[in-house]
Amino acid sequence: MTPPPLSHILEAAVYAEDLDAAEAFYGGVLGLERISRVSDRHVFFRLGSGVVLVFNPALTAEPPANPKLPVPPHGAHGPGHLCLAAERAEIDGWRAHLEAAGVAIEADFEWPHGARSIYFRDPAGNSLEIAEPALWSPG
Repeated sequence: MTPPPLSHILEAAVYAEDLDAAEAFYGGVLGLERISRVSDRHVFFRLGSGVVLVFNPALTAEPPANPKLPVPPHGAHGPGHLCLAAERAEIDGWRAHLEAAGVAIEADFEWPHGARSIYFRDPAGNSLEIAEPALWSPG
């Protein structure tokens, strides 16, 4: 049986023990709009039509406190990865912006099919990438 279609990634999660540092980075440095924060459990940000979820791994592994929201405990430990999309003309601006904010660029290169990516880390050590959407274009 063929599964029904899926349209896009609605949310993606990374994990950080220091939510204050994560909020300053994702909201301040990356300029994402904060949707909500629940104490030291999580902080959520809007990114286009999707959402970036930043969870404290210790608290996300606990059972939910609200029985009306029975989200199963989940989480990960250690660095994760997110790739954010930007057009080629914007990547140099992102590189300059990140460097001005004291964020080290770990890699800046073109993939064999020509798409460009830059890699850097958030304060929790998660690997972040800004890449041209052509990175995953069929062809």
